[in-house]
Amino acid sequence: MATDPKNPSDSYLGFWREYHMCTLTTPRPDGTPHVVAVGVTYDPENGCARVITNKHSRKVANVLAAGAEGARVAVCQVDKGRWATLEGVAHIRTEAEVVADAVGRYADRYGRTPAPNPDRVVIEIALTRAMGRA
Repeated sequence: MATDPKNPSDSYLGFWREYHMCTLTTPRPDGTPHVVAVGVTYDPENGCARVITNKHSRKVANVLAAGAEGARVAVCQVDKGRWATLEGVAHIRTEAEVVADAVGRYADRYGRTPAPNPDRVVIEIALTRAMGRA
C-alpha cells in the first residue's frame, strides 16, 4: 500500500522507529542489484532516509558510480506480516555535521552509538516513494 513518504501514517512511522535491521538495494555499475543488511533512519520531515557506513564499502561505490544525478535505491524492513519500503535517490554525504547528525539518529533508533570511524559517510536518500503494511 502506497503512502506519502513526507506524511506517513502514525503506524508506518512507528514501525520505522522500532528496532529492525533493514536491507539497502543499490545498483551495481552493470545494473544488477546489490542488497546488504544495514541500519536505516527515516526522517519524513526532511523527506529522507539515512544509512551510515564506511566510505570504502561497495554500497558507497555503487552510489558514486551513478554520478551526480544519484543512484535509485530502496531500503526495506520486515517483521512477520509487517513490512515497509522507502525508495529514492541516494547521494553520499561527507560533511562532519551531516555524519554526526546521522550517527545521533542511528543511536536513537538502535540504542547504541557506533564506535568512532574517520571513514564514516552517510548515504542520504531523497525519498520519492513509500509503501508497506505496518
